[in-house]
Amino acid sequence: MPKIVDHARRRDEIAHVACQVVARHGFEQATVARIARAAGYTTGMVAHYYESKQDIILAALRLILLRIEVRLTHEREGGEANLLDVLSEALAIDAQRFTECAFWMAFWGQVSADKKLKRLNVWVHREYMRLFTRCFAEHWPEWLEWPQSTRDQVVRSVVTFINGLSASAVTSPSDWPAHLQVEQLRLQLELLRQWANTKRARGAVK
Repeated sequence: MPKIVDHARRRDEIAHVACQVVARHGFEQATVARIARAAGYTTGMVAHYYESKQDIILAALRLILLRIEVRLTHEREGGEANLLDVLSEALAIDAQRFTECAFWMAFWGQVSADKKLKRLNVWVHREYMRLFTRCFAEHWPEWLEWPQSTRDQVVRSVVTFINGLSASAVTSPSDWPAHLQVEQLRLQLELLRQWANTKRARGAVK
């Protein structure tokens, strides 16, 4: 009886390995042959699922975004989570998240020189904004009372902050243990919340 192959699972496996290879060796050195070798497949097998390296990278991006979405939106045991707990899921606070952040850094390093990657980056940024906006709306009761311009500023600030913090954690991991990353994010959220509420109060007075 022929063996039944789960092709969707195999595609995800290749994408997952690609993420690890890019994080470990950089974008340029993450060849299709190296990805195939790390996955335990031949290059021909990988080519059966993906036409090019860029297709593999796109699949890896989608896989990482899906994992981030699941982590940001899943229900947590032991009561309702706060926004800090939720957004901390996007930080480089364990081995898997560190690999994901290292992948992003390698990807961003190629964006400026590649038009297709630029388009992908626009899509990635839009997805990040959507996810983070959803998190704010679910965890900050006053969120919808703020003007749209204020909400946009808050989300952009947090996304930019997490990107910068993740880059620092990847390049200088000994300087950025998990607890320090979370503490810095807590401070950023507190400052932004205070700023937005103060801005709203001043607007109400006027």
